[in-house]
Amino acid sequence: MGKGRPRAVETGQNLTVSSTGSLNIQSGPVYYPSEEEFRDPLGYIYKIRPEAEPYGICKIVPPKTWNPPFSLNLDSFTFPTKTQAIHQLQARPASCDSKTFELEYNRFLEGHCGKKLKKRVIFEGEELDLCKLFNAVRRYGGYDKVVKGKKWGEVFRFVRSGKKISECAKHVLCQLYREHLYDYEGYYNRLNRERAKSYKRGINEDAKNEKKAKIYSSKRRRKNSDHRNVKVCKVEEEDHDQICEQCRSGLHGEVMLLCDRCNKGWHIYCLSPPLKQVPPGNWYCFECLNSDKDSFGFIPGKQFTLEAFRRLADRANKKWFGSGCASRVQIEKKFWEIVEGLAGDVEVMYGSDLDTSVHGSGFPRVNDQRPESVEPKAWDEYCKSPWNLNNLPKLKGSMLRAVHHNITGVMVPWLYIGMLFSAFCWHFEDHCFYSMNYLHWGEPKCWYSVPGSEASAFEKVMRDCLPDLFDAQPDLLFQLVTMLNPSVLRENGVPVYSVLQEPGNFVITFPRSYHGGFNLGLNCAEAVNFAPADWLPHGGSGAELYQLYRKAPVLSHEELLCVVAKSDWDKNASTYLRKELLRMYKKERTFRERLWLSGITRSSPMSPRRSPEFVGTEEDPTCIICKQYLYLSAVVCRCRPSAFVCLEHWEHLCECKSSKHRLLYRHTLAVLADLVLIVDKHESEEMPPSDSLLGNISSSSELNSLKKKVKGAHVTHAQLAEQWLSQACKIFQGPFSGDAYATLLKEAEQFLWAGAEMDSVRDVVKNLTAARKWVQGIRDCLSKIENWSAGGDFEKVAHKRVKKLLSVDPVPCNEPGYHKLKHCAEEANLLVHDIDAALSTFSKLDELELLYSRACSSSIHVEQILKLSQKISLVKVWIDNARKAISNEQPAAVEVDILYKLKTEILELQVQVQEKEMIFDLVSQAESCQARCRSLLSGSVTLKDVEVLLQEMASFSVNIPELALLKQYQIDASLWITKLNDIMINIHQREDQQSVINELNRILVDGESLKIQVDELSLVKIELKKACCREKAIKARNSKMALDFLQQLLADAVILQIEREDLFISLSRELAGALQWEERAKDILACKAQMSEFEDLIRMSEDIVAIMPSLGDVKAAILVANSWLNNSKPFLEPDLSGSSTSRSLLKLDDLKELVSESRFLKITFKQQNVLETILENSKRWQHDAYSLLQDVECLYSVTDIGDGRSNDLILKIEHIVNLIESVSKAGLSFGLDFPEIPKLQNACSTLHWCNKVLSFCYLMPSYEDVESLMNISEQLSIMHSSCNLLSSLIFGAKWLKKVSEVISAPVKCNACKLTDAEEMLAAYQDISVAFPMMVAQLTEATCKHRLWQEQVHQFLSLEMGERSWSQLMQLEEYGKASFFTCPEVDIVVSEVEKVEKWKQRCMDAVKTFAGDESSLLCALQKIKESLDRSLYIYEKSESCGGVCLYMCCMSGSEDWDFLTCSTCKDCYHLQCLEYRRNNAEEAYTCSYCQLLVGRLIPPNRCGFLRHNGKYSDLKLLSDLLFVDEKFCVRIEEREILQQIVDQAYACKKCLTEILDFEMSCYNKDQFTAVGKKLTTAWKAFGVAGVYDHQSYCDLERALARFSWRFQVARLLDALEKDLEKPSVQQIFQHLKEGDAMNISPEDHLILKLSELKDIGLQWVDRAKKVAADCGALGLDGVFELITEGERLPVCLKKELELLRARSRLHCICRKPYDERSMIVCGRCDEWYHIRCVNLVFPPKVYICAACMPGTQHLVSSFDSLMDHERCTVEPKTPSPRHKKPRTGPKKSESSATQKMLIGDENGSGIGHLRWRNRKPFRRAAKKRAELDSLTSFFHRPQPIIT
Repeated sequence: MGKGRPRAVETGQNLTVSSTGSLNIQSGPVYYPSEEEFRDPLGYIYKIRPEAEPYGICKIVPPKTWNPPFSLNLDSFTFPTKTQAIHQLQARPASCDSKTFELEYNRFLEGHCGKKLKKRVIFEGEELDLCKLFNAVRRYGGYDKVVKGKKWGEVFRFVRSGKKISECAKHVLCQLYREHLYDYEGYYNRLNRERAKSYKRGINEDAKNEKKAKIYSSKRRRKNSDHRNVKVCKVEEEDHDQICEQCRSGLHGEVMLLCDRCNKGWHIYCLSPPLKQVPPGNWYCFECLNSDKDSFGFIPGKQFTLEAFRRLADRANKKWFGSGCASRVQIEKKFWEIVEGLAGDVEVMYGSDLDTSVHGSGFPRVNDQRPESVEPKAWDEYCKSPWNLNNLPKLKGSMLRAVHHNITGVMVPWLYIGMLFSAFCWHFEDHCFYSMNYLHWGEPKCWYSVPGSEASAFEKVMRDCLPDLFDAQPDLLFQLVTMLNPSVLRENGVPVYSVLQEPGNFVITFPRSYHGGFNLGLNCAEAVNFAPADWLPHGGSGAELYQLYRKAPVLSHEELLCVVAKSDWDKNASTYLRKELLRMYKKERTFRERLWLSGITRSSPMSPRRSPEFVGTEEDPTCIICKQYLYLSAVVCRCRPSAFVCLEHWEHLCECKSSKHRLLYRHTLAVLADLVLIVDKHESEEMPPSDSLLGNISSSSELNSLKKKVKGAHVTHAQLAEQWLSQACKIFQGPFSGDAYATLLKEAEQFLWAGAEMDSVRDVVKNLTAARKWVQGIRDCLSKIENWSAGGDFEKVAHKRVKKLLSVDPVPCNEPGYHKLKHCAEEANLLVHDIDAALSTFSKLDELELLYSRACSSSIHVEQILKLSQKISLVKVWIDNARKAISNEQPAAVEVDILYKLKTEILELQVQVQEKEMIFDLVSQAESCQARCRSLLSGSVTLKDVEVLLQEMASFSVNIPELALLKQYQIDASLWITKLNDIMINIHQREDQQSVINELNRILVDGESLKIQVDELSLVKIELKKACCREKAIKARNSKMALDFLQQLLADAVILQIEREDLFISLSRELAGALQWEERAKDILACKAQMSEFEDLIRMSEDIVAIMPSLGDVKAAILVANSWLNNSKPFLEPDLSGSSTSRSLLKLDDLKELVSESRFLKITFKQQNVLETILENSKRWQHDAYSLLQDVECLYSVTDIGDGRSNDLILKIEHIVNLIESVSKAGLSFGLDFPEIPKLQNACSTLHWCNKVLSFCYLMPSYEDVESLMNISEQLSIMHSSCNLLSSLIFGAKWLKKVSEVISAPVKCNACKLTDAEEMLAAYQDISVAFPMMVAQLTEATCKHRLWQEQVHQFLSLEMGERSWSQLMQLEEYGKASFFTCPEVDIVVSEVEKVEKWKQRCMDAVKTFAGDESSLLCALQKIKESLDRSLYIYEKSESCGGVCLYMCCMSGSEDWDFLTCSTCKDCYHLQCLEYRRNNAEEAYTCSYCQLLVGRLIPPNRCGFLRHNGKYSDLKLLSDLLFVDEKFCVRIEEREILQQIVDQAYACKKCLTEILDFEMSCYNKDQFTAVGKKLTTAWKAFGVAGVYDHQSYCDLERALARFSWRFQVARLLDALEKDLEKPSVQQIFQHLKEGDAMNISPEDHLILKLSELKDIGLQWVDRAKKVAADCGALGLDGVFELITEGERLPVCLKKELELLRARSRLHCICRKPYDERSMIVCGRCDEWYHIRCVNLVFPPKVYICAACMPGTQHLVSSFDSLMDHERCTVEPKTPSPRHKKPRTGPKKSESSATQKMLIGDENGSGIGHLRWRNRKPFRRAAKKRAELDSLTSFFHRPQPIIT
């Protein structure tokens, strides 16, 4: 026992851990501590830690004596639960927001593809969520890995959970992703790489970036990928446009990230985890990335009782594993199938994280109620046990002892009620604590662990495997809702260990160890954290992790270190505590020094703790950035007094100058350094602290070396301190100056937080503070004295304060008011002396009032004035009370307690007054009266004595309590006597004597309770007895009573002298009749009598009122007699001797019992003799049966059996069987259950079985007959274990069964060896029964099998070539038919099965090609011929010879119709090509040659040679050839298969050479050569009967690349010949296809297309800007841009039309559309400005001058005005807002408009456009347009005006 080594360790200290479970995960160590080691948990864990910590987990099995009681009441225990969706712990989609994804995706399409997502993507009738699809593909590594691993089924489960997917749907889903998301995936991955690079660059250049940020903070703008300003964060002094959602501050706008969807802001340093710089591209917050609908977590479930939860868990077990018991391997395998989403939706309930302070602990606790089943000693023992998880965190040596408050889960254990599959996900403990888990009861718990040293590797694998979940939640591992299969971790190099925790076991997890697991069924566990000394470094790492992820900690790590350092720590903790304190000291010192260098000089200490010896007694402020507790220090600013930050994030507090910030500190660096030195001294008491330690805690070298510019000069911290000390000395020497002192103290704040080097500064600061406080006190006192003396309602100065100020020695500084205050204090001291003297002696009231007047007029308030005032007021109150008591003369008006109080008060006041003596007289009179009353009350009081005393004291004015009590006693006695007299009136004549008894009882009780003696009490007791006697007599008269009761009642009446009353006389007569009946009953019972006499007694008893003693005996005798008669009826029925089949047998013992009972009856019957006769006959039959059974036993003892006939054994058995049947029939006729009858029947069946076995000596029995006999023999052997005859026959029958199994069984029951048959023949010699026929047949079968074995050995001794397949088949046929089994049979059968299995696999592989061929050899020959033809095609192509392909088909002949290709001259069968020839004379070009002109391969392969799509797989044939099996015979098919595989690889090599040639050709002049080689490869591939998928895919990609190059070349040729320009969409499509085909970027076609795309996109961007510039560009520039676009080598029709529409002019002024009001012509639909056509009020219908010639003057009148405007105002293009409503000149304009004069060709571009758009004044009239339909497009609300 003891530590020893774990269970898995065999030798040494190296752990060789075995594999466990279905995942082959190594087990963690298991320890078995001894009783001695088990006493100290922390000591034992410290002992095993070096060995166990590399596993991250271990299991501890307590000693057998450890058996704590479970303290919870399972019947009343209830608990809340959480619902866990186990199928979503790993295989769940990220909670992405589809709208955010759609926004980003559309921005990508616009910026990189020039289009938008215009319609929804439909998949299987429903809209496809592209966001979920994208994240699902990312989960499995991206598109390429999903395609390679065929993971589209897994992807579909993320997109559409709970549905099945077909193979076709998988292909469709793949194509949809390829079409819509493949390009976006590449963009997304590139953006992530850029962000990662920028992040690393930001870390390396952090300081440089910070300086630049300060310089350019006011100019910073964050831009998206389109270089457009997204949002500007304006920082103002008071109002901010944007605030951070984390710290609620609008400052530092230059590092404010704005979400590109919701426009909310976050500082980059407030994010979790923080960013070093603004990331490139668009950025979205986690609220927009995550969707509440898809968010995952454990939902609170129902409240359960333990019994209800047990039923739920049992149902779950039965659902998954039935009623049987499942193994751990089965459960573990099923759990991970569910987690990975392979078993459907599974939800379980888990009662997790139950606070034991609320729900109760499973361990005993002192304040809990002890169950009755637990012994008190055991309860107390386990309450105090250190392994009790309620005690573990607070054990000696635990760092958590200093924690004051109960933190659930850390200081207070958590309870867990689990069921099957309920899980706890991957996590490590808060603050990297240790954890201990104890399983109270139930099914085991399976744990997995990753050591803390591998935590980083674990986190990396988690992020790589679940990238979408971590993108949505970077702090996912803090959520405890995610699992990952340990097998995945192990595959990625992360060590994982497993532990199976059983009831009564402890499991320990070590710091930073990631662990998780699940429950194997219903169980109850309890867990808590603990922190030994070696945890301290891990706690520091945990605190840094919390700060990085902006997580609120459970407790302050710095506070814990300081509190532990000040308390009594364990000696083992010194090393860890010293290192951690030193680390904390260095960090704090570094940050404080940086603050000083940054200009923060103001500082102040934090308020002290009320309980500094505990952690967490008060709530510390937290940093608004990182959410950490600010125990040691913080930074604040006046602009945000409620906001605090840590020293690391002080720059993010606000934008104020550093001089406005203030450092708050709890301890100076000197105090922190002392803590380090104290711990170090404790560690080595004899040795002084090391030099390195002293150097580490000495004054900062950085602070002394770095200088700060102060008032134009550079000085160090120490130099500033020296300057300050010199100034302080000068100030102390001069008169006090408040401003100078305040300035000096303010300057000292920059030194107070420092180390011991600033102790002198701190001392001077203390003196300065004390001096300033003293002076302020002096001046305040003088001010109050002067103000009070001047008059008014002012406060006096306290005498005590004045004395304190004047007692300071020496005087801190030079203050003139000191002497003046001292003079005032002397007068106050004299007044105090006089008051004290007056209060200590007997004084008069006048003297006291005079002193009080003096004190009120003094300018200094003395404390004694209160005592003096109180004494004066008390004396006056006493005098008033005393006078009231003396003047009152009414009886009992003054309470005696008041007199005693007045007497006591006057003695305490010590004042001389005249009412004092009068009060003392009244007190003495009251005491005399009290003494007399007490003397009466102490003895026996009579009513007369009390009445005398009350008469004497009737007029006394003092109320004496005792006197009032005697008066009450006298009243009570008088009332009692009156009540008694009322009751005694006619008491004996009343019928309701019970009421009389009640009244007398009450009056008796009242009389006994009187405090005064009364003589009438004895009379009451006598009358009560008489009333009770009368009451009993009334009851006896009304109901039957016992004779003894009546006799006693009459005797009592005689004693009480009431026997002469009528009631008692009638009772005497009834008593005499009852005594006479009793005497007769006793006589009849003494001797037996008839039933009639007993019935007469019963009738007479009904008239007697008394209860007779003998009446019960009479009735009992009758009842017994009737019961005997009923029991005898079955035996007395006439058919008793008949057949017993119709009724059940009667018991013989019952008959005997009835005969015995008849002798004790008190009534006589004739049936008694009948029963005795039946009993005698039964005894005679039993004797006959017994003698027959003896004969059977003699027959059983026969030993000479033989064949059964020679010794007449069969005849004897038949004779005895006949006798048994006769006797059994006679016994059954009695109808009684004789015990001999079953024995006789058993013997009969046994002898029948023996006779049947003996009959097989002359027969050949079947196997079924023998087996049925053996089934019966099992029962016979139990009943007759000592029978010689039966045992011999059973032994023989068993031998017979073994032989029958070999020879006669229809199916071989068991494999029988030849040696077993020989053993059967040898065993036959020991059998006493003869079976000659069976022996002969067994001997013959043995000889035949030996001959077959020799034939097998001869076959195997032949050479491989001499062994024939037919011989092997014959041997196998006989071997299967043989009775016996042997190694030879197994060899022959296995060899045949091996060959046949291989041939079947070969046939399955080639049957798709062979078709109807039933022979494997023929099928292989057919494939070989196809490969010969394929190689022939390759060889002919190299020699440039023609190939007659119609000779290459498998089933055709030369007689079939064929075609000859006009290009390649090859011949093809029409039937092979599935081609129909319409015209016999037309030239035919084969599909292979059509590839040369760029034609793609059709989907149905029409026109290509093929074997109906049936080929044999090359990989499968190779596997069959190289299968690792050796055959004992030569197989011809295998040799042919070898030739086929060699030929297939030769074809593949030829194809590879052609494909390599195709990939290396980039020039146009090589197209023809590439095309010819590809057509050759395609022909050869189609002819071959073997298929290789990789080669097929490579060939198809090569053909696609060739077709793409041909199409692009044809497109570029058309451009060069000016036949057709390509569109931008065509160029984009070709580039996209080329990228998908992996065409090299160096290809000349790719380069040419990219050049055209760049040219087109540049012009399109300019055209779009001009079209949307609201007319900013002049028409000259627009016209030049149009001309440039028309000359481009790219077709841009849409953009050109947009520009032409922008340059169109209107009205007679020939200007573009503008904001002025316009009207439309009702005929020509031309638009005119209202002002230009001189309209004051627009008419309903307007006809222009061109359409109505009579209105030409309207145009000419404005001609000069328009010319002026044309010269001064440049025409503007229409605003984008009005382009759509304005229709402009329609396409239906007249031909005259299209043929206008152009004018001067040498004019400017504007003039050219103006003349071309000029409209003639006359034109043909048009039909009026329908204006009502245009109303919704007008700019103004009028019907036809815009």
